[in-house]
Amino acid sequence: MPQNFDTGTTTWLLVSAAMVLLMTPALAFFYGGMVRVKTTLNMMMMSYGALALIGVLWVLYGYSMSFGDDWFGGIVGKPWQYLGLKGLMSADSTVSFTSTVVKSYPTMAFVAFQAVFAIITVALVSGAIADRAKFGTWMAFCLIWGTLVYFPVAHWVFDFSSGAHVGGWIANKLKAIDFAGGTAVHINAGAAGLALALVLGKRLGWKRDPMRPHNLTLVMLGAGLLWFGWFGFNAGSAIAAGQSAATVWVNTMVATAAACLTWLLTERIRDGHPTSLGAASGIVAGLVAITPSCSSVNPMGAIVVGGVAGVVCALAIGVKWRLGFDDSLDVVGVHMVGGLWGTLSVGLLATAAAPAGVDGLFYGGGVDQLWRQAVGAFSVMIFSFVMAYAIGWVLQKTMGFRITEEEELTGIDQTEHAESAYDFGSISGGLRTSFAREELEVPANDQEVPA
Repeated sequence: MPQNFDTGTTTWLLVSAAMVLLMTPALAFFYGGMVRVKTTLNMMMMSYGALALIGVLWVLYGYSMSFGDDWFGGIVGKPWQYLGLKGLMSADSTVSFTSTVVKSYPTMAFVAFQAVFAIITVALVSGAIADRAKFGTWMAFCLIWGTLVYFPVAHWVFDFSSGAHVGGWIANKLKAIDFAGGTAVHINAGAAGLALALVLGKRLGWKRDPMRPHNLTLVMLGAGLLWFGWFGFNAGSAIAAGQSAATVWVNTMVATAAACLTWLLTERIRDGHPTSLGAASGIVAGLVAITPSCSSVNPMGAIVVGGVAGVVCALAIGVKWRLGFDDSLDVVGVHMVGGLWGTLSVGLLATAAAPAGVDGLFYGGGVDQLWRQAVGAFSVMIFSFVMAYAIGWVLQKTMGFRITEEEELTGIDQTEHAESAYDFGSISGGLRTSFAREELEVPANDQEVPA
């Protein structure tokens, strides 16, 4: 063990990684409650399938592609450099950082932390194609898109150069700030979701039949767990448990609260009533927007970031009705739009008093940081959209991505998984038995009714 091995930082990273891992099951609850009864399990399985597959790919070559030395013109890290995480279990394999003294933590702790980011990014895409995608083809998409899109983009955004190691272009050459994944996670997933929604087309009955969430309790539970896990997502990205992490934690909390309030206010003005679905959606919109900017703004700036996100995302989800694309669970309106706003907000609201130490336009920094943020955000958005559309189109033409009309009408849970989320037969059977006993005036225990 190295002399300056920091157990506190290692603990912070591993606990944060566990919190972020919880976010994928939380997303399964969130998405699962938002769909109709007959597609609940499939929606949840798409998140769990991504968790299982990307977890394996990350160990095989994902980490190496994301955090290996620049290769192929800087597009991606060297896939063979850490193939199977070779050499990273050694006690000498550490990552160093400077606080008051130079300290280290195990590279494997960083591997664990970044793995869960990869997992949830891929899982997020699934919300755009709810109710109509073959599970096997979805898994093939996860494998290809994770390999060709997420791993390279993670290299661009998260891999910082150090010593002889050469990292990604957005982090090191462009110097755009994305503290915890506004571009690599949310814009990336949102753009891919839009592409797949266009490839698969609209659900049967879209705009005609009611497609309301079947279980808002699950949605609220999922949103709450996402909010909890997101503190690991953002504050954990500070690596050390210090001033930066504490500031990020507070900014994450208050931006999310502000977004929830402004989404509810937008609903109240537009629709006449605030809803629980709106509260849950506002929470997620605030979390998305503050993710890239949480280290750059002060708490007042975080309130602005979250407050604007709540309004903008609440309005953005209506765009799909005008443009005619069926983004089932508003991945585009919340994640892509919220991620874009959060990333650009760094160039507007960043203050040198915050941990990132950069001034944005409104703090006298001019447009220097703003153009960097814009180039980073739109580069990832365009790359992800084009690649996801191409991958989805090829899969549709070869394996078939969309289920048949008959399968969609029957329900994807039954046709793809031979299961249903709720056993209505047992429930109705129990009710019939109860009603029969009441009609016969026979007590449930077959005893006489006491006087």
